[in-house]
Amino acid sequence: MAARIIDGKAEAARLRAAVRDEAAAFTTRHGLAPGLRVIIVGDDPASRAYVRTKTRMAAEAGIAGELIELPETSTTVELLSRIERLNDDPATHGILVQLPLPAHMDAEAVLRAIDPGKDVDGFHPLNVGRLFSAGRSLPEDLLVPCTPWGCLHLLRTTLGSDGLAGCHAVVIGRSNIVGKPMAALLLGADCTVTVAHSRTRDLPELCRRADILVAAIGRAEMVRGDWIKPGAVVIDVGINRVATGDGGSRLVGDVAFAEAIRVADAITPVPGGVGPVTVACLLRNTLIAAQASTRRTGSPAPR
Repeated sequence: MAARIIDGKAEAARLRAAVRDEAAAFTTRHGLAPGLRVIIVGDDPASRAYVRTKTRMAAEAGIAGELIELPETSTTVELLSRIERLNDDPATHGILVQLPLPAHMDAEAVLRAIDPGKDVDGFHPLNVGRLFSAGRSLPEDLLVPCTPWGCLHLLRTTLGSDGLAGCHAVVIGRSNIVGKPMAALLLGADCTVTVAHSRTRDLPELCRRADILVAAIGRAEMVRGDWIKPGAVVIDVGINRVATGDGGSRLVGDVAFAEAIRVADAITPVPGGVGPVTVACLLRNTLIAAQASTRRTGSPAPR
């Protein structure tokens, strides 16, 4: 029996609709829409297409999104100066710097420079520390990295709010963007968590023990069907472009989907799985940042 397909597009649409309703209430109450500023440096076509999608969806959700485009030759100091101005701007509630940055820039310094309260990517060390110390109950104003939070949301919609407790979850990938925060969120959901990576010994056998498998290693179709425990839930975070043989290309995940679908209970497709939910979670974080800002300044927050 084929696995259930976890429809990320449909779930993202529901999340965006909820954000749109709350953003409208916020704007009515405060006379100011939640504000998101997305900074991109350089001319990478894929990154530009992605950030345009973010700003378009922000506008559709009632968020005042602005795309700030800087030339490839910009210096770290110039970017830090722009971030400082946005930190001081009361109409800017969320700041996102599109990664990767050009090689000559100090990405770590850039991420540290963003006001933690406006860090809608959730990458600032203070937000990371709050996430790892939060345990089972996340603070309502915590800005969680968008992709891991989206993965957790999809798991909860698939397994139920209490369905993760006691599950053995294996996360393949140890990045600060996905792997590590994903592990923290799963621990908070009462899973037993193993973080694996490219140097893990006997990785296939480890994966076969997982009730929940999150693949975020960045290698096209690395996880084969016989790596998956029958009945497991598989979340495929990977986005890899591979040649099709006719001169074209297609997107695939880190999981061999055609094999995995015969074994798993449920699985996210690529595209159409984690990706759309990630963008919806960015909008959610912008709303959270806006609401928290009104609380810090003494204005009543939206209900």
